[in-house]
Amino acid sequence: MVYYSDGKITVRDLAESDPKVFAEGERAQGWEADESKLEKRLAEREEGRAICLAADWCGEPAGYVSVYPKYEHGAFTGRLPMIVDFAVLEKFRRRGVGGKLMDVAEEIAGRFSDEVGLGVGLNSGYGSAQRMYCKRGYLPDGSGVWYRDRVCGEYEDCRNDDDLVLYFSKKLRL
Repeated sequence: MVYYSDGKITVRDLAESDPKVFAEGERAQGWEADESKLEKRLAEREEGRAICLAADWCGEPAGYVSVYPKYEHGAFTGRLPMIVDFAVLEKFRRRGVGGKLMDVAEEIAGRFSDEVGLGVGLNSGYGSAQRMYCKRGYLPDGSGVWYRDRVCGEYEDCRNDDDLVLYFSKKLRL
């Protein structure tokens, strides 16, 4: 299904061929990546648990994100739909691809709730996403830093890896 198209950016359902393409693109830019992450998302879509999106730039796969109407992890477990696993390949950034993916993801989340949540990593690799979420009106939920799917207590040790996150939410309708 195509959710948006303007001749340059197309937002569509994630295809079976996308995990390999995105993993190759992520490895080419120095990220640790394999197909299994997006294959898991596709399996969860088949189970009816997720809506998985991809964006193309001029016909070339450029980014992806998933929306979970009922997410089973993190600060908003069972309360809010979640936007999960947002990524835009570096060579397609600053062209509006990420913004369109988020527009569509928020529209889909709005079918389930007046508010949506997401978690973002705290290391510098997530800097672009952190800034974009703030610009889009997302606010920290106030639960503090989470590590490996639980609140990281005061003075508790953790590692600044992909499992160290801060949760944000956004009102979609007032």
